[in-house]
Amino acid sequence: MKRLHEKPSVHPRAVIRRCRLGAWTEVGPRSRLEDTVLGDYSYVMEDCQIDHARIGKFCTIAAACRINPGNHPLWRAALHHFTYRSSLYRMAPDDEDFFQWRRTHSVQLDHDVWVGHGAVILPGVQIGTGSVVGAGAVVTRDVALFTIVAGVPWKEAFPMAYIRTIRDAVKHKVLNWLESDALRR
Repeated sequence: MKRLHEKPSVHPRAVIRRCRLGAWTEVGPRSRLEDTVLGDYSYVMEDCQIDHARIGKFCTIAAACRINPGNHPLWRAALHHFTYRSSLYRMAPDDEDFFQWRRTHSVQLDHDVWVGHGAVILPGVQIGTGSVVGAGAVVTRDVALFTIVAGVPWKEAFPMAYIRTIRDAVKHKVLNWLESDALRR
């Protein structure tokens, strides 16, 4: 059985660009993280793509997830990326304003979030602490803390009344624990 260490564990076939990985973190094979913060004790399984994201502590990201996938500029004359990656085609310099727009629409996963296999979380979305994103879900808008969502597009998987008691009972204790001095870096 492999053991993690305080130093981040990155599979040799993973690609990490402009990222900050916390202590006891792991990134699986063929995953690509760019401009992302991965909080302490969080892990990313294989075949994930995560761009421009802030991921809290104790997050679990299952295989084949896409967090903040690239959007094409619907407001332009053409959808193809030659309109903003023009240098690939020796047409003009790349459009830095488009890439800045992407960076400003980052995704935020708060602490202790579980993202199921094959889920997609679109730009600008925030997932609250203690929430679960079901396998294959497409998340197009913010998810409240301690909420379970599933489907395309997502819906709450359980009525709020069902989990409200659990959520209220643990919300303050968990948030205080996650923000405690013992877990700060």
